[in-house]
Amino acid sequence: MSIDCPLECEYLREAREHEKAPETDPKTFPNPEIEITDEFLQAQQPLAIVTGRLLLVSAMETPGTVDLDMRDALDALTRTYKTADAGLVYESRPTNGIAAAVAARFQQEVAQFREQIAQQTGTHSVRDKELLGVLVFWQRMEWQRNNGRRKGRAFIESLFSLLPPPGEPQLEG
Repeated sequence: MSIDCPLECEYLREAREHEKAPETDPKTFPNPEIEITDEFLQAQQPLAIVTGRLLLVSAMETPGTVDLDMRDALDALTRTYKTADAGLVYESRPTNGIAAAVAARFQQEVAQFREQIAQQTGTHSVRDKELLGVLVFWQRMEWQRNNGRRKGRAFIESLFSLLPPPGEPQLEG
C-alpha cells in the first residue's frame, strides 16, 4: 500500500532520516562534459537558489510529480539550454506528460524571472550558459537524492527542505 504524504509530513521526514542514501558514481552523472566547480557554484549561488525554488514550485504545482518526472524534466531543460548556449533555439520536451508540464512551468517561471531582472537592471543578466550550469548542478543533485523508487520524492523533498516556497514555514531537521 502506498500513501501520498505531503512533503511536510513528520513521518515521511523521519523515514528519510533512516533511509540509506543511494550509492552513486560521479562518472555516471549526466552531462559529464559540463564542469561544475566550487567557484562556479559560489559565483552562481543566487541563481542556483532561484532555480531550485523555481524547480520546486514547478514540481509542487504539477499534480503527481515524482523524482523520475523531475529527472525527465531536468534532462529536457538541460538539452534546451545546451542548444541555446550553442546559439540555436530549440526546446526539448519530455514525452512524459508530467515532466513536460514541470518543464513548461519552469520555463514560464524563468521567463518571468528574466523579465523582472531586465526591469530592475535594464539588462538581460541571466545568461543561458549560467542557467545551464545551474540546471546541471540540480540534475546531478536529483541523481544523488533519487532513491530509485517509482513514486519516490526524495529529491523534491530535499528541495522543499532546502528552499521552501515563499510563505511556507522552514522545516527543522
